[in-house]
Amino acid sequence: MKTVGLPHDEDSGAGRRTGAASSAAPATLVAGGEGHTRAAIVQLLLEDGPITATAIGTKLGLTTAGVRRHLDALIDSGQARASRSAPWQQQGRGRPAKQYQLTSAGRGRLGHAYDDLAGAAIRQLGEIGGDAAIAEFARKRARTIVAGIEPVGQHTPETTTAKAEEIAEAFTDAGFAATTRKVGAGVQICQHHCPVAHVAEEFPQLCAAELEAFRDLLGTHVQRLATIANGDCACTTHVPLLVLPITEKKNASKTIAAQPAAVRTNDSGRSAE
Repeated sequence: MKTVGLPHDEDSGAGRRTGAASSAAPATLVAGGEGHTRAAIVQLLLEDGPITATAIGTKLGLTTAGVRRHLDALIDSGQARASRSAPWQQQGRGRPAKQYQLTSAGRGRLGHAYDDLAGAAIRQLGEIGGDAAIAEFARKRARTIVAGIEPVGQHTPETTTAKAEEIAEAFTDAGFAATTRKVGAGVQICQHHCPVAHVAEEFPQLCAAELEAFRDLLGTHVQRLATIANGDCACTTHVPLLVLPITEKKNASKTIAAQPAAVRTNDSGRSAE
């Protein structure tokens, strides 16, 4: 994934943060101002949330107290919320640490360009050509995002993972802040932001076309676990690392659907460990 530099204030160090491997790569900051520090924290809440203040401080080179000051301001403005860590997330003894993530209002402030215009245009398209025209428009849009990506050739866990990362990078370039995450015998593509979320609420064909593009490129049975358009904190797509015979695909889907929510995905749309 391409690297994005993040500036800082008096609490910070120096450096930059990477996209696809954001949860593993340390993120520090270059000279800037307090507003830039808060923007960097918002970016971490978007891509890695739920996340603790201590983890944010470690990634950005800030003191935990400095991080909490920004988090309190984000909570007061309705852009973030805090919750206690689940028992399986707790490290060591003591009171569970607070974890922070963006609210719908917080994600909304990241920008949904031309939502009203786009919605009106798609409605007009539907009046002229019906649902088929909207579906074809959605497919062309999805194909444009992944243009230049070749379908996976020989299916192995390594090639499927690499292809999922390539797709995530293409969606990040299109403004979706996408990452991948290994989960059991699969990999998940997580889109932490959706620049067309408000339009997709009215026109689910946009989400369906993205899923179709994933299936075409990965050549396997992918499954959506969560979507921002449905009120989740991220769009999460499960990709099995081994191609299953058709007779086994239905059973695999039932297995994923039957898993407890804490195993499949938490309220951020990211998988639980």
